[in-house]
Amino acid sequence: MKDLSRVLSLIERGFSSLRVLVVGDVMLDRYVWGSVDRISPEAPVPVVRSLNTTSVPGGAANVAMNLAGLGAHVTQAGYWGADLEGRELGELLSKAGIDVSGMIESAHPTISKTRIMARRQQLLRMDIESPAAHSANEHNALLDRAVQLVSAVDAVIVSDYAKGTLDPALCRVVIDKARDRGIPVLVDPKDKSFAKYAGATTICPNLVELSLATNIDSANLRELISAGERLVKETRIDFLTVTMSEKGILLVFPDSSVHSRARAQEVFDVSGAGDTVIATLGVCLASGLDAEAAVDLANVAAGIVIGKTGTVPISRNELVAELTASVATRGPEKVLDDEQLLLRSAEWRATGHRIVFTNGCFDILHIGHIALLEQCREFGDKLIVAINSDASVVRLKGPTRPVVKQADRARLLAALASTDAITIFDEQTPLSLIRRIRPDVLVKGGDYNAATVVGAEDVMSWGGKVEIVPFLPGHSTSNMIARMSTHRVSEPAKRG
Repeated sequence: MKDLSRVLSLIERGFSSLRVLVVGDVMLDRYVWGSVDRISPEAPVPVVRSLNTTSVPGGAANVAMNLAGLGAHVTQAGYWGADLEGRELGELLSKAGIDVSGMIESAHPTISKTRIMARRQQLLRMDIESPAAHSANEHNALLDRAVQLVSAVDAVIVSDYAKGTLDPALCRVVIDKARDRGIPVLVDPKDKSFAKYAGATTICPNLVELSLATNIDSANLRELISAGERLVKETRIDFLTVTMSEKGILLVFPDSSVHSRARAQEVFDVSGAGDTVIATLGVCLASGLDAEAAVDLANVAAGIVIGKTGTVPISRNELVAELTASVATRGPEKVLDDEQLLLRSAEWRATGHRIVFTNGCFDILHIGHIALLEQCREFGDKLIVAINSDASVVRLKGPTRPVVKQADRARLLAALASTDAITIFDEQTPLSLIRRIRPDVLVKGGDYNAATVVGAEDVMSWGGKVEIVPFLPGHSTSNMIARMSTHRVSEPAKRG
């Protein structure tokens, strides 16, 4: 992925400053989880023994959940009913930190889908919804509320599930208002005609939806892309974002297209993958990333959620863990300041990684350092190396040290496959840093014991371990400096 340092910085810090409005068909997804071991004597159907029931926000509300998982501030707009499902949905959204001030109470029931699941397979789905149109009062209330909310956000996502929320009038007002403000507006379409979405930044159909909109068979990809290019011009959008399942995502511009390939992934459930794609695209475009970088990141996010069962949103912890795992040998992205390191370590911990911490001056990198770091890596999944700043080394070693400046020492360590994060501390010891990171394993090289290692007591207090790795005999920075000094003194005699 290009410009990975910027992408990681945005995920870890930039997305949290964004405000995004999601307008669309809000629903509640219920899952009845059970087991099947017999066929009913009443009819040739399996008997499901219910074990537990879970509920999650679905439809446009799942887009909002994905945005919240990425760290954005989200406002949800749409309809829900004055019923148990509506109250449950409101509680779930509020618990995720999503503002529901854009929701309008409707005379219709809250849209809900109940899926009967056994052994990770869906056996049946039961939907509750009303086919009738919303009243004029309800429509006008949502229209007024949406217009107010567009004025206070950095991006708008229009999530259409063809359940009656997004009529042409509402789409037109929301899209025009967003474009007048110069903010991106993204559409997940359901109408066969894309006319009501005209003027958006991007429309995000899947292959079937694009096929229906263009009357071109989805099997004829070349012709479908050409039709997509024409559609971009006709609808006055910047580009189409076409999701193609295991084939990845296709960006279609007025006169060209770009294919972002999907990452290899075992697929358990594609429910909500399109919601994850549009949510990731939304925060990326609002942050100023170009379309190609945005769709590459959306592809990574989609690859994560399809490996789960049910409607499950993405989290930025998962996204960072996936990105850092795939670029473990790239150096610049590993050198982190204090805030970045705290975020990165929290993300690693949230995804089940065991964190190892070690520290030192690491002045003039040598084989002893390499051996130490390789052993450190064996104690866990992610290795953080904290190095003393130049000022700190002077206080410890004297005015002739360090030989190698802190930025160069950090970059050299980051180039090693054994390391995952490098940070620089200015204090005499890394105790404060250890307490903030709370590593699972603290490693120190040399003739120490647990009682004399800085931070050992703290690490053991939260259930961590302390490991002592002996130095490699005959290898130290001091010895290297001494040998170099001897060599310089003897050189003139040799030339004479």
